[in-house]
Amino acid sequence: MARRALTTTAAAFAMASALLLTACGGGDDSASDDIKGAGNGSPSPAASQSSATPGVKRPVIKLPSSFQLTFENWTSSDPVEQAVLNDGREQLRAGYEAIIENDPDSKDRAFYDTKNGFLQSRQWIRTYTDKNLTVIGKLPVFDPKVTLSKDKAAASLSYCTDESKASTRNRKTGEVKGNPAGTDPEVFYMISMGKNAQGVWQAVSARSERGGCAQ
Repeated sequence: MARRALTTTAAAFAMASALLLTACGGGDDSASDDIKGAGNGSPSPAASQSSATPGVKRPVIKLPSSFQLTFENWTSSDPVEQAVLNDGREQLRAGYEAIIENDPDSKDRAFYDTKNGFLQSRQWIRTYTDKNLTVIGKLPVFDPKVTLSKDKAAASLSYCTDESKASTRNRKTGEVKGNPAGTDPEVFYMISMGKNAQGVWQAVSARSERGGCAQ
């Protein structure tokens, strides 16, 4: 389920094929089609400095009871950090919604990504959908940390997930698989984010490292 902490697409796909619950990172430079709902490029500093626009209609993300995505200690006393946490949470939920609904072009996920960010997200989603896989079980998301740039025009969001109780299920055969024996179930994520003109914090890029949560 994790994105790899490697920048090359080839390395990301190698990891995705090695671990059934590992999702790839890496962008797709060959893709040039417009993505509905995704922002074009990085958000502008001017837009990022403004407060979130009241009344922005965010998509309603729905996950079935067969996949429980929980967020532990997902709060901050800083309102800007909390806004990053809120949109970062929904960005991840939208990704798993897209996998479960077998929809690599999910408008809900695109809402929380820049255009380039969604090219990366779509690769991740397709590592499941291209193999007729969905996800089931429980996936806790914990230890969130937000780091804001000095002008609060950008942010990084890191967190960990625990895949020990999560699995994939083949849509056609019903076969259920978890990570191979001996695989570290914890995955560290780092998401680069920026705020668009509507005040939504969107993912620009993502990386991860299996086992990176160990102290």
